[in-house]
Amino acid sequence: MGAVDQREFTHSKDIRHAFATEIRLSLGFGCRMRNPENTLTLPTQAPAAKITIAAALLSLVLRPYELIIKRFNWKSAVCSSLIRGIIFFFANIKSGWQAASGAMLAEWTYRAFTSGFYGAMTQTIGEAEPEWQATLAAMVVLPLTSHILEFVVHYFRHTPHLKLSIISSMIFTVFSTLFNVYAMRRGKLVVGSNAASLGADLKAMPRMIYEFLAVVPLWIRRSLKSA
Repeated sequence: MGAVDQREFTHSKDIRHAFATEIRLSLGFGCRMRNPENTLTLPTQAPAAKITIAAALLSLVLRPYELIIKRFNWKSAVCSSLIRGIIFFFANIKSGWQAASGAMLAEWTYRAFTSGFYGAMTQTIGEAEPEWQATLAAMVVLPLTSHILEFVVHYFRHTPHLKLSIISSMIFTVFSTLFNVYAMRRGKLVVGSNAASLGADLKAMPRMIYEFLAVVPLWIRRSLKSA
């Protein structure tokens, strides 16, 4: 076979390979391919574009239906309403079972309707870079909105120990927001087409909590080593 024929044969083989690969990708069988000599490689997925915290906040303002309403995080609604309802119950137990149960039910109702939206906001903010700015923004934006409304709800229903209830809820918010941003950036407690089930997320929680609690000690250790 001559040099010209060899080049034409190789070129024809490359075209056939690229065509076959494109068919596989269109049918959902895309995979990472090796790149030997004289073959074409088609990427199966482009790397996700990084967004700044300013862009993330602006997107929440400009696209509220898509990012907040349509992306309602039911996982956050379930988990937050259950935990915060228990917090309000024990914060008001001194006033009797009836008062404590009323405060718990009010918090359950409030959080069931609102925590999904706050979870959607956390998920969007948590996608921003760098991570520390995303975490700080979530710590400022979400508590301001959620606890103001929470205070109004329990003030007008005359929750007995309102001050203790709100302070306890705010303390929980500090840790839950930090953890939610950490977990959501790692694919846990998120909603969407590629999200895992709530059962799978809960199964991964022990390891996720351990890694979350180890963040600060590991950072201190790395800082001491580099010093």
